[in-house]
Amino acid sequence: MKLSRRGFLGVTGAAALAGCGLDPSPGQTAELLRSATPLPEAFKVPLPIPPTKRPIRSDAKADHFRVVQRKASLEILPGLKTEVLGYDGLLPGPTFDTRSGRTTIIEQVNELDVPTVVHLHGGHTPAASDGWPLDLLMPAGGHHGHTGHHGMTGGDVQTGSRMYTYPNTQRAATLWYHDHRMDYTAPQVYRGLFGLHLIRDEEEDRLPLPHGDREVPLVIADRAFAEDGSFRYPARTDGPGVESQYMEGVIGDVILVNGAPWPVLEVDAARYRFRVLNASNARRYELALDRGSAKLVQIGSDGGLLGAPIEHESLVVAPAERFDIVVDFSQYEVGSEITLLNKLDSGRTGEVLRFKVARRAKDDSTVPARLSAYAAVVEPAGVVRRQWRFRRGNTGTHQGWTINGKPFDPQTMQAMVKLDQYEVWSFVTDVHHPVHVHLAPFQVLRRRGKGPGAYDHGWKDTVDVRPAEVVEVLVKFSAHKGKYLIHCHNLEHEDMAMMAGFETV
Repeated sequence: MKLSRRGFLGVTGAAALAGCGLDPSPGQTAELLRSATPLPEAFKVPLPIPPTKRPIRSDAKADHFRVVQRKASLEILPGLKTEVLGYDGLLPGPTFDTRSGRTTIIEQVNELDVPTVVHLHGGHTPAASDGWPLDLLMPAGGHHGHTGHHGMTGGDVQTGSRMYTYPNTQRAATLWYHDHRMDYTAPQVYRGLFGLHLIRDEEEDRLPLPHGDREVPLVIADRAFAEDGSFRYPARTDGPGVESQYMEGVIGDVILVNGAPWPVLEVDAARYRFRVLNASNARRYELALDRGSAKLVQIGSDGGLLGAPIEHESLVVAPAERFDIVVDFSQYEVGSEITLLNKLDSGRTGEVLRFKVARRAKDDSTVPARLSAYAAVVEPAGVVRRQWRFRRGNTGTHQGWTINGKPFDPQTMQAMVKLDQYEVWSFVTDVHHPVHVHLAPFQVLRRRGKGPGAYDHGWKDTVDVRPAEVVEVLVKFSAHKGKYLIHCHNLEHEDMAMMAGFETV
């Protein structure tokens, strides 16, 4: 069969499918890709913390940064080197720690050998800086690789460097940035093009939450490795049945947290705030502590603080979702070891990282009963309603994933949406689809005709829509006119055309 979307998945260093060991995994819409090298022993590597990016200059209104997208050889597995595509050559990229209402301007420099596109996920961002998948940044060296959709660009193509402007006109929240190149988002994120972008504000500053060394990012991503330590990701070749083997999504057998396999974090017997991001291509996690009575206390969602904390025994996190949680380790004896589990799997991928309670320490933090001025918005009468159907598509012209029966066409907008007007959007699925909406956060109104689910509270920009489910959300776009996207954040689904453009007017 001639593949209609694109000829292959992957970039330099991709492994062929033969011998990759693709297997289905329970609780996932994905296929397991096994490593060809022995897996490292768990809980031997300290949890690394991505460095905070410093501005090259600041003025009255903005902080200015320069990031170089480049290859780097890193020791992810002990004794082996892995080539990554990294922002500043890091995995994950550097963390941007910003203030609400203060503009961040980032010059992205492409020293890779493939085009890139940067999307600030969760950002209230002008269309020119949102990361439209054909607004390509071509390599500075002149090697342009594959431009995407049938060789056409149809976007704002620049070479060498591009300026991205983020006004940060939104609540304090945990955002992230990642590659969004059309047809190649999955392999380029897989190889390292992602990082955190934090926004802080005065409302959050006033809270007595854990901070400093007790505010810790947990960027979780699964990967598979070849025998030489390189990332293992399917290369696509034409042939009967090849596409259907892994178009469900790719999950790996090594769990990385902040770029390290199954790391360990020494903690005080005190409260810690964890900013959890699922940066996996397709894997969902159900996070839980393996011992003791400590709960995962959720204080925030994709779009910032909740109104009040919510206690969870476990927390299901779909690709691209963020959860801000607090764990109180004072409930454990010094010397205790607590493992953060993934209850959606067993064996090696059923574990994520380990905490070691090292010492007693003073703790002046608390989790207030009232966190923020957040309040659920009442659904207006006579609101505009739209339905977005996420389905596998098998037609004569397209074999892949579709929204409303159509593969992504950058020339076609599936909706024209008025600014400053609430709408109710319904997401309808066949299998698991983590649905992401650009530009504006939303509130989940109903799941399967009932109220929001256990993990749906607060402002969201990505929602885990389970098989044969309908989720209704309330959304309002403001400030920025232009072309934006709704898409599935299972990145293999996205690359197989499960995106739709809409325009705000």
